[in-house]
Amino acid sequence: MRVRHNDYGSLSPPPIGTWAPELSVTVVIPAYDCQDELDRTLATLATQTYPAHLLDVVVVDDGSSPPLRAEAARTRVVRVEDGWGRGNARNTGALAATGEVIHWLDADMFLASDHIEAHMRWHHLIDHAVVIGDIVFGEDFASGTAQPYTARMLEETRRLKDAGRTAYLLHTGATTSVSARLLADAGGVNPRLNMAEDTELGYRLAQAGAVFVPDGEARSLHVGESTVMRRQQEVHRHNWSFLGDHIPDLRWLRSHPRRQWLVPYVRVVVEAGGYEETRATVDSALAGTMPDVAVTLVGPWSLLTGERRSNLDDPHLDLRLLHNLYEHEPRVAFAASAPESVAPTPYLVTVPRGWVLGADSLARLVAHEEGLVSVALAEGADGVVVARMERTAAFSRARRVGGDLDALVDEMFGSLWVGGAEYGMTTAEEAEPIAGDPAKWRALANRRKNEIKALEAEVARLEQRAAAAPDEPPEPRRSGLATFLRRVI
Repeated sequence: MRVRHNDYGSLSPPPIGTWAPELSVTVVIPAYDCQDELDRTLATLATQTYPAHLLDVVVVDDGSSPPLRAEAARTRVVRVEDGWGRGNARNTGALAATGEVIHWLDADMFLASDHIEAHMRWHHLIDHAVVIGDIVFGEDFASGTAQPYTARMLEETRRLKDAGRTAYLLHTGATTSVSARLLADAGGVNPRLNMAEDTELGYRLAQAGAVFVPDGEARSLHVGESTVMRRQQEVHRHNWSFLGDHIPDLRWLRSHPRRQWLVPYVRVVVEAGGYEETRATVDSALAGTMPDVAVTLVGPWSLLTGERRSNLDDPHLDLRLLHNLYEHEPRVAFAASAPESVAPTPYLVTVPRGWVLGADSLARLVAHEEGLVSVALAEGADGVVVARMERTAAFSRARRVGGDLDALVDEMFGSLWVGGAEYGMTTAEEAEPIAGDPAKWRALANRRKNEIKALEAEVARLEQRAAAAPDEPPEPRRSGLATFLRRVI
């Protein structure tokens, strides 16, 4: 099944109680010093309508004293032996799970008897669904209320059908399910995160091609308010200190103009060749207005061996010079071949060497919602010279579906052709010298914009004058004005 963006409305799950399940599911419950709450949660799992032979439970005891117990059938307790915290506990549980689907569940939840069945309907339709259960907070199902942020986002996005690339923001560990294969493809749970591990995992699942489905029929109850509801500002203060490193999409967390981050926003891939032309391309990618950019330089780097050679007559001289130039630049990586995927980086931009990016070329390219933007640069001997911007999530989803990737991305996310000049891309010979840092590029861009505004105002003044006095002889022709406007607008 092919889902466009996150519009899962094209899927038709069977009504609860009318279908025959086949997939196995492991419910993973991280728990710490909460035996009474855990007992109640396990009791609701014992009454599920999903076939018992397809359902098992792993309780992850995160160092409780005394150790947690679980007497229910098909339930086992796995004790964390190394480390602590929710991310580490979830990862421990995932490694112990045997089901084809993993269902995360907090230890203080009450589930409706058909909760697991409601989740599993979607996994039988597509293998890249991430199903988010419906949670109310309070003393019982009748009086419970939804978390305000969750309710607002569901209302504003037609229950995430219109959420696009932000759908992962509702991913929660309280009651969410995912195929074991998709979880593995996304890199599993980050064991180092003790809070917001569910949001960070949701982001990586999105980059792996996930479709996020909030199922209103997968009902559950959390007794009392959540930590976020009680201490929202403190939770944000804590989580935002590290989420900027892990989730490039949270642009407001990356407001610093020069900082580097763990996960780049864009990875630019350039095939190594002549020293000067390759350098021009790489340097332009690193010098633009977007600071969180990384470059992969593709070439036969294994040829650069250490035996005695003639420094100036080395047959691999240009390759060696490039390696010398960028060896200690942390934003440049060397690879023997172009990466198939750059996940969790959300964008891959491939640029032919010898072509130079403008100050804001990358920022403008990734602003498109399409999954693929092809940039026509010039007519070459072998056809059109093209740069490409690929959305990681779009191409990951296409690989899961299988087939012609570009065609599938066009069908599910859309594609677009643009001209290189329109996006400030030009050849190294024609490009202006790169300013010393992004701030200078921004200043240059602002100067150009001001020049355009001044010229537009002059054009408007002359048009007004011509309209007011049509019989008056025209002023002498300003030969460069029209040409300049066509070039810079």
